[in-house]
Amino acid sequence: MSGKNPSAVSPGRPGSGMFPLSPLGEKEPGIPTGREVAWEPLVDYRRNGVSETTIHGAVAWCHGDRIVHSFGGNVLCYGRSMMKPFMMKVFAEELADLDWEQKAISVASHNGDTEHVSAAQSLLSPSEWGLMQTPLDVPLVQFGRQVRRARRWYHTCSGEHAAILRGCKEKGWKRVGYTLPMHPAFRAYISELQRTLGQDWKPKRIARDGCGLPTAANTVDELARLYAALVRQKDQDWIWESMIRHPDLVGGFDRLDSSVIKAGAGRVIAKEGADGLLGMAIEHPEYPQGLGVVIKIAHGWNSQATWYVARGILGVLGIELRNPKALHRQKAFLVPGIVPEHFLSAMEKVPTWDEWDPDADRWVYDSDQYLADWAPE
Repeated sequence: MSGKNPSAVSPGRPGSGMFPLSPLGEKEPGIPTGREVAWEPLVDYRRNGVSETTIHGAVAWCHGDRIVHSFGGNVLCYGRSMMKPFMMKVFAEELADLDWEQKAISVASHNGDTEHVSAAQSLLSPSEWGLMQTPLDVPLVQFGRQVRRARRWYHTCSGEHAAILRGCKEKGWKRVGYTLPMHPAFRAYISELQRTLGQDWKPKRIARDGCGLPTAANTVDELARLYAALVRQKDQDWIWESMIRHPDLVGGFDRLDSSVIKAGAGRVIAKEGADGLLGMAIEHPEYPQGLGVVIKIAHGWNSQATWYVARGILGVLGIELRNPKALHRQKAFLVPGIVPEHFLSAMEKVPTWDEWDPDADRWVYDSDQYLADWAPE
């Protein structure tokens, strides 16, 4: 295998173009790469005042159809699991008779706990379980030693897959090939996005998600517009109510999206997406046409950093999200640009730490005093 022909398939034959030609990456017209994005710092972790880690990303706020705040650039990315509420809108009528647990698990990226598996399995009869094409996986959050063998039901997207299969049956669509982009389910999903983004909108790229379903490329601004639409559409179907009724089915114990939903007390639904996405649809009197806020972390999945940013954003809107688990002898500090300027004074009142533990936090040295008292032998 030579450097000029890294593929195992001869040039010009199907499959020969699967590998890049250079490890530096090629430039594709109209598709910006991550190195071309105007990422901004969102939060940094400091040890005794010195930044040890800086998390970059992008944030977009949308009121109705208008972007009212943008920080970090209008990044092109894949919506991934953040888009499950929109996929379920395709089947909202067909799945309306499900119980609330079944509805919640259909939009979930769950931990694979017993309650998640049970709710997902209930969507299909045992004779239909073999149709589900999620990858084999183990529970997402593991306590102690992992002794479970990989199963499709443990996969974080098993509820969505089962719901799609059930919805396809109700619609009379073939269930074979439900994970392919030419299947009616994905075409209907694109039409659902066009309801908000316009009939002329088309994704610049379609790729295969980690669970095997197709995922479309959207900009962060487009994702924020879609999440603002969820607020306006909250009473049109069961999606909003199912998520606020059963937030722990949407994610699970100690998951960010579940915690945001519970903190919102019915005013917020939230959904995480792989590789650093969080979407929040927020009811707020200052934004009567619905507020959609999307956070994209530049380097990918980082629940802790995203949590701090979400806490700051929700805090200025009067919604108290608890802090994540404490950093180890570091403190997190937010960058002002994550919120519109008129919210800055409010954000200064949302600390990114809880009451300090005098034992864990005591190792702070006065460097000047230490050096003044020190003399070489």
